[in-house]
Amino acid sequence: MIVKELRFENYRNLENNSITPADNVNVIYGENAQGKTNLLEAIWLFCGGHSFRGSKENEMIAFEKKFFRLSLKFFSCEREQTADIAFGQNRKQIWINGVERSSSSYLTEIFSAVVFSPEHLNLIKRGPNIRRRFIDAAICQHRVRYASLLSKYQQIINQRNALLKDIKKHSELKETLAIWDDSLTAVGAQIMKERYDYLKKLRAPARLFHQGISGDKEILDIEYQSTSKTEENDDIGTLREKLRAAFLASQREDFYSGYTSVGPHRDDLDFRINDISVRRFGSQGQQRSAVLSMKLSEAELLYEKNGERPVILLDDVLSELDNSRQDFLLNKVEQYQVFVTCCEESNKEQLKNGRVFYINNGVVT
Repeated sequence: MIVKELRFENYRNLENNSITPADNVNVIYGENAQGKTNLLEAIWLFCGGHSFRGSKENEMIAFEKKFFRLSLKFFSCEREQTADIAFGQNRKQIWINGVERSSSSYLTEIFSAVVFSPEHLNLIKRGPNIRRRFIDAAICQHRVRYASLLSKYQQIINQRNALLKDIKKHSELKETLAIWDDSLTAVGAQIMKERYDYLKKLRAPARLFHQGISGDKEILDIEYQSTSKTEENDDIGTLREKLRAAFLASQREDFYSGYTSVGPHRDDLDFRINDISVRRFGSQGQQRSAVLSMKLSEAELLYEKNGERPVILLDDVLSELDNSRQDFLLNKVEQYQVFVTCCEESNKEQLKNGRVFYINNGVVT
């Protein structure tokens, strides 16, 4: 999958223009707040119409303008294709190869990308809910039914928690808890099985990428930390029984607190470099490298699934990385089209083969 041309009109602070990127690595450099991230966001919108920064469409329209329009030419499915996104007057329109489509979801069938932004460092730095969201979102790209599993599980958890609160006042309701536990173990075991299976696939390419980034000095591992004492090789029946046992063991605590203290909604991931926790002891560069390795391996799994290599978007990725790690990202991520933003002019000088774009006050040259 290769971006051949990106056109933008009335989009954020970008002056109306177009870029023709190289098929391999493209460096976009300039000072802060000049529009570098806006270019990456514009490409990312063609993955399904949503900003990776969480912005709303009306926030993407340039000041004093009434609409924006983006046009993308790209090579995918062994042919050149086009896609257009327009937004104005609270209405979004999508065209694919000149045919208007009713939903942004059609874009996901023809174009894909993987993005890294500084916010993704929260995957290491912040709480377990961020890491659960990461793995759940990644699985959803591979299995459509997984999203409905998550939704069903959350509904049951909400109902179980409501019951736990009611039991404080009506102890006779304790007998009904087993009904919700039975449903919860069935759905929860499926969620854990999907997570374990995805981690098995993700681990090997993540290690390879991290070895490349670190110059073979570090080994990255990813461990699933289960609150119900499950293990990676447990079959679905064993997962269910262990989950049921965990609910029983935590009942007293759950009655007291009024919420369910164990299960997939409380599990975590632990990233380890050379068997040391990255979150607790890793340097800024190691934390950044670990997340990068995860994102690059995510791209590799998408390639295995779809047969198309997604475009890789790396926003402000080079800061806090030493020269050898920067060199890997700029020159050794082969077979992918890569877009990298940076502030330092020296970073672009490390690029051995590719294209450089300079951006100043929204003007791209």
